[in-house]
Amino acid sequence: MEQKKDMEAASPVTSTREHSVPLFWPLAAAYAMGQAELELFRKNLKFVIEAQKVDHGLKPRFATPNTVLLELHTLALRAFGSADSSAPATLILAPYAGHSATIADYHEGQSLVQTLLEAGHSRVLVTDWKSASLQMKDYDIDNYLAELNVCIDDLGGRVNLVGLCQGGWMAAMVAARYPDRVQALVLAGAPIDTQAGDGPLKKMVAAAPPGFYEELVALGGGLMRGRAMLRGWKNMHPGEQYVDKYVRLYEHIDDPDYVSKTEAFSAWYENTIDLPGRWYLQAINELFKENRLATGRFVGLGQRLSLHDIRCPLYLLAGESDDITPKEQVFAAEQLVGTPREAIEKAMAPGGHIGLFMGSRTLRTNWPQIGKWMLAVQRGR
Repeated sequence: MEQKKDMEAASPVTSTREHSVPLFWPLAAAYAMGQAELELFRKNLKFVIEAQKVDHGLKPRFATPNTVLLELHTLALRAFGSADSSAPATLILAPYAGHSATIADYHEGQSLVQTLLEAGHSRVLVTDWKSASLQMKDYDIDNYLAELNVCIDDLGGRVNLVGLCQGGWMAAMVAARYPDRVQALVLAGAPIDTQAGDGPLKKMVAAAPPGFYEELVALGGGLMRGRAMLRGWKNMHPGEQYVDKYVRLYEHIDDPDYVSKTEAFSAWYENTIDLPGRWYLQAINELFKENRLATGRFVGLGQRLSLHDIRCPLYLLAGESDDITPKEQVFAAEQLVGTPREAIEKAMAPGGHIGLFMGSRTLRTNWPQIGKWMLAVQRGR
């Protein structure tokens, strides 16, 4: 009797029943395959798991150890490098445009924070913007300028200011409102004159029907939802976002470095943050439609801001193929600020918009020079 049971347990019929359970399907498939088919099956399975992971299973994180120096309503001020509070501070204003600030510290060995630290900036800080809650839906640009002013206070009252994309026009506002608080100003991919050039974002804002952006905010319950913005950005490059990136992932699925960097990018790109509706509509209407900052008509913290009040040394960095912020919008600042021409530096980096802040080539070539330039300004040279 025992021998009969053992035979039944090993019989093909029993084995087939086991393989009808989904858990055993990969094992059954592998058993029936040759070496080549098995390798293809392994690669395909690995790709499916990784594609699901990069789309839905990751959260953004900073690559470099840091401490939170200050918690405010709109941001957490993160400190990297030296704990010496007397050291000169270099403050990076990360983009506040629907994604997290981790783009400034993207990946080990590919990080703007690390690049500036290696260039000799012992104390680097990043504005880690918070996702807006419903209680913050009526926050406007003044709320953010006021809290940036608090950050500069806590950093000794004078900083090197590095503005990335949207953080660039915010940095320009700070420098115009408080000229003595900014020692050196770097604007990278920053839309200062939003009517310059011929970029798709300018066309999109101009072509939107009346009330379009107000409706988006209303649908978000008073917030501009990050997920809604993400769909818009993806649809600007549908081939890249829905096909090409998966083809590249499949081709490099056995390259750990490529997969690691893809995960870091997806953790940043696929996880969005919400913006206050009032802040967002103010940016759309007053900056992108009416161009008030460039024309000296924007009111910040109770004063009409003139970019001509910016007199500190200025560095302008634009992307050669940037279709979000065309180079004309960045370089227009040269004609608008009060900084003497001999104290203005300009550079064009190869590549597009996001690559200005986390592209390995730009971090290797442009940003070390910018870091050294800021140190030279700091030394009075």
